[in-house]
Amino acid sequence: MSNRLPRLNQIIQVEFGQILLREVEFPEGALVTITRVETAPNLSVAKVFISVFPEKRTPIVFKVLGAQIYFLQQKLNQKLEMRPIPRLIFCPEKETSAAGRVEELLEQVKGAPVEKKRKNR
Repeated sequence: MSNRLPRLNQIIQVEFGQILLREVEFPEGALVTITRVETAPNLSVAKVFISVFPEKRTPIVFKVLGAQIYFLQQKLNQKLEMRPIPRLIFCPEKETSAAGRVEELLEQVKGAPVEKKRKNR
């Protein structure tokens, strides 16, 4: 089995991460992470899964990315020495959303008053 796609996914993740770091200004307080990349076998598209913390900033971050998609695609095209270059599609990472929800619930529980259990003897 060829490892071309996994290698390409990793290269796109690293290169695109560097581009985001240098070229894009996200809203203050938003932590943006590229969690994974999934490229189609025919190399036509690459889904870039992005996690945003705090989650309430996700729509703003995706709006910023959407506004700069052509610029970001052009920068990636310059970095990758291959043809065809997959067209980027940004997707919110759902797996980390679930983890964020669990954290939120834990914080709520942590802030709730603790009831002491009495031992029955």
